[in-house]
Amino acid sequence: MSISFISRRSPVMGRRGMVATSQPLAVAAGLEILSRGGTAADAAIAAAAALNVTEPTSTGIGGDAFALYYEAAGAQVYALNASGRAPRDLTLERALAAARPEGTLPPFHPYTITVPGACSGWEALVQRFGRLSLAEVLSPAIRLAEEGFPVAPLTAYFWARGVDRQLKHASNGHELTIHGRAPLAGEIFRNPGLARTLRAVAQEGAAAFYQGKIAQAIVEVVQESGGCLRLEDLQVHQAEWVTPISTTYRHCRVWECPPNGQGLAALLALNVLEGFDLSALPPLSAERLHLMAEAMRLAFADTRWFVADPHTNPAPLENLLSKAYAAERRALLNPQRAVLDQQRGAPVASSDTVYLCVVDGQGNACSFINSNYMGFGTGIVPAGWGFTLQNRGHNFSLDAQHPNALAPGKRPYHTIIPGMLTHLDGSLWGPFGVMGGFMQPQGHMQVVVGLVDDGLDPQAALDRPRFCLTNGTAGSTLALEEGIPFDVAARLASMGHPVQPVTGQQRALFGRGQIILREAVSGVLIGGSDPRADGCAMPL
Repeated sequence: MSISFISRRSPVMGRRGMVATSQPLAVAAGLEILSRGGTAADAAIAAAAALNVTEPTSTGIGGDAFALYYEAAGAQVYALNASGRAPRDLTLERALAAARPEGTLPPFHPYTITVPGACSGWEALVQRFGRLSLAEVLSPAIRLAEEGFPVAPLTAYFWARGVDRQLKHASNGHELTIHGRAPLAGEIFRNPGLARTLRAVAQEGAAAFYQGKIAQAIVEVVQESGGCLRLEDLQVHQAEWVTPISTTYRHCRVWECPPNGQGLAALLALNVLEGFDLSALPPLSAERLHLMAEAMRLAFADTRWFVADPHTNPAPLENLLSKAYAAERRALLNPQRAVLDQQRGAPVASSDTVYLCVVDGQGNACSFINSNYMGFGTGIVPAGWGFTLQNRGHNFSLDAQHPNALAPGKRPYHTIIPGMLTHLDGSLWGPFGVMGGFMQPQGHMQVVVGLVDDGLDPQAALDRPRFCLTNGTAGSTLALEEGIPFDVAARLASMGHPVQPVTGQQRALFGRGQIILREAVSGVLIGGSDPRADGCAMPL
């Protein structure tokens, strides 16, 4: 592979396996498991658990997870939905009584707590595709929690913000502080409560989390905080293997998890963009960025309506993802002017977060994402167990007529999405992802365009400055990252985009990604890790 050095740093290369995450200590945990003979599934869960310890500002066992897994033996992609449901006692009427005047729940309200699905996903992935026991897989994370670790710089920044926003005000939030404050960069933080949680899961499996003392502690703290989660809500939860969705984009196939995840948005946008010769336009030109932003506006107009719990409100996926529907939507895109009021289409129906990826020496690949949402989620901690509970239910609509309307036992619209690329013959190209709320499908689209249309290596694709439609709607503000030239921003503004330049720590808005690609002939792995985070990609 010929590489032009246009990145901030070189891509990482290896052959025996590779791990890429937002924290080096989590990378080390994944590599340790690969070195013990574990598969990409084993290493992914080891890294995910380690991230629970080292980056609780973004992820945790109190949140949800999704995964795509490429099994080399059968050249097949599998999808795992480990997201939780709303409590059975949480009705729309009950939520509306607690809603703000604009018709949404306060972001950290106990009614936003859905059943934490991550632990069930860890167990399901290891059981189906792993070689090691769950106890072996969790051992590096347990060691980190017990012995402590030096907190990374960006993590320290967001930890301090989370203390002010959530942990100071939430039940038992002090468990994730040092005498009420956030740890400083380089300061050692120990989490004996989380070590206790992970040890219980290592010994008893997910049942320890959903049926035992941990479950009882979750229910107690939620109800003490004013929520309505019951033990039965946890006991009936299970992760679900689902059929992945995909589309072709030029010379590759792009895979995503189906709704209730928003991966559909990335695929819809790529289908629209496929009708334009992007390679003929300079990568950071106003003309190209305009087309990409407008494709994303069209995609969000659809997904903000169609993405919901497929068990209650299935989307017409086959028709949404058809090239004919993409042509209809493409015709609505004005190449010269932003259209901020795009509406959802009507296809004819025939029927805050961590992202990591692993490829093992046999060519199996795991694309994995795990999140608390909004940093520490609600900030509410089950007493003595060292993790916060997510606020993913904030993504429910409180409009009774909306497909994503809150209902007892329903899964909400989910922002976290893993991605996978294969060649058209079905062979692995590699896992990829970009974490960060409604930035995620936008990051997927921009990374895929960089890899496919521009032939970038993984690191260069992640280094490239990005844009973000800020709240995932057609009329969103177009945030532009530092590095996009001023004259380009001015041109986009003249085309009707509500432009907002973003610099400094606020660059977290543009997500933090990881990519590992596999050379088809040599088997060489080529990895990159986002410069907006503290992590890295490393080979075995």
